Amino acid sequence: MSVMNKFLNYLGLQEDEAPADRDERYGIEDEQEVETTPFETRKQSSRNNVVSIHSQKNARVVLTEPRTYDEAQEIADHLKTRRSVVVNLQRVRRDQAIRIVDFLSGTVYALGGHISKLGPNIFLCTPDSVEISGTISEMLGEEADYSKMR
Repeated sequence: MSVMNKFLNYLGLQEDEAPADRDERYGIEDEQEVETTPFETRKQSSRNNVVSIHSQKNARVVLTEPRTYDEAQEIADHLKTRRSVVVNLQRVRRDQAIRIVDFLSGTVYALGGHISKLGPNIFLCTPDSVEISGTISEMLGEEADYSKMR
């Protein structure tokens, strides 16, 4: 039906044809195969896709270099908001570094996350939504052996 016929039907100036009469007049059969474009096929198949509800739109990794034990709570707050944190403990005294790692280990355990040692005095703390795979082996006598590796 053309646009003009639809317009005239809307105004009531022309009667709408019966669908059966129109089909017979134009020789349209009821069992006609309808062609679909590749786009329509893709659109129909995409309805069955499964999408994760917990996909993070803005995944962030926070780098921290605490200087005192008091900053451990800020790191724990980042973990509570589901952000991964790289903690560099090279600027902290050894006794405070041990306390910070203990505190973060408890926080990570409570959240169901993971803590990994990346290097000397460097740790990666991740929430449960982040999976860590692989390992980093420690170098024995890091500075002495480093010159041999060159």
